Amino acid sequence: MYAVVLLVCCSWVALLCPSVQAYENIALNQTTWQSSTYLSITGAERAVDGRYTDLRWNRGECAASDWGQTTAEWRVDLGGVKYIHHVFIQYVTGNDVWDENNVDTGRFLGFSVYISNTTNKEDGVLCFRDTNYTRATIPNPVNITCPYHGRYVIYYNNRTHPPYPEGYDNYAYIRLCEVDVYGCPTPGRYGENCSLLCPENCNCDVIDNTCVECVSGYKGRLCYEECDDHTYGLECNHSCGKCSTGVKCDHVTGSCQNGCIAGMYGDRCDKECDNKTYGLDCRESCGNCSNGEPCHHVDGNCQFGCDDGVFGLKCITVCPTGRYGANCAETCGPNCQGCNRFNGVCEFGCNPEWTGSYCEKRSFTIVWNDREDETHLIG
Repeated sequence: MYAVVLLVCCSWVALLCPSVQAYENIALNQTTWQSSTYLSITGAERAVDGRYTDLRWNRGECAASDWGQTTAEWRVDLGGVKYIHHVFIQYVTGNDVWDENNVDTGRFLGFSVYISNTTNKEDGVLCFRDTNYTRATIPNPVNITCPYHGRYVIYYNNRTHPPYPEGYDNYAYIRLCEVDVYGCPTPGRYGENCSLLCPENCNCDVIDNTCVECVSGYKGRLCYEECDDHTYGLECNHSCGKCSTGVKCDHVTGSCQNGCIAGMYGDRCDKECDNKTYGLDCRESCGNCSNGEPCHHVDGNCQFGCDDGVFGLKCITVCPTGRYGANCAETCGPNCQGCNRFNGVCEFGCNPEWTGSYCEKRSFTIVWNDREDETHLIG
């Protein structure tokens, strides 16, 4: 009667009755890989084919690595990030009694299980590592609770740091007849019997009703809060650029929707003007700063002086009449009728009785017997 009432309740008031799905073996017939393979009939895929009635390693129902290895690694790709509840492992037994006298117990000892979003186990979380079992106590099959989200389930064992604990085989082996990964087949669900919906802004790695990671732009226990204090992005750990009038950047992308302050450019206003430009939207061109140096990206001032022929903070004002050189600091010769603003050469001629590039040489005419003789220069 209770079940009937509950069914009616859920049909009438769907919002009060969360959807419940049973855990499924989401590893069945998925893509697999292992670090080595002994025979073609012992490939990595044998551990996810759903068959494990014959628990001998060489009968086509189990994955097996090569002999004499110091590390052994096997993994299954779930095809996407899924919520995982537990992992079931059936190890080879040779169809013999599973006790301290079974040779495969020593090969199973010391194994680990990882959940990762990449093929690298170090990028993920360690679900289980055997440090206490003996050949007499290690269970087979074994169920390992792993309440995490991930794409890859990785089995690992190693024999790289002797001496090993008592009972351990000297080499690392893969002898996996079946690896079932039970979890939620539908993305966005987690929890007991996949009954809980992930919070909207959570990457759905939820432990103790707390999101382990929020999507970009959000923070808080259940990822309801937008990034603030001029931050944005994943875990709100990026600082906004210099947006116009101090406006906060977009909390997800960091873009400045109303443009940048003077001297900055880019979607996030995090780049200083370059290519000898400055000002609002970097629309202004620098003047003739000394030695081709760029001007200040905000105000356009030349911080190291000007090239020859110009002066001023921005080095855009031409030297006035009678001045030349760097910052127009030099004075044209006193007998110049106008000098070049770059090098001081008297290009418009000299005053009477003076000659030379800088009108620095005096000239005079000698009159001899009522006729002009050659001109002599007094330098």
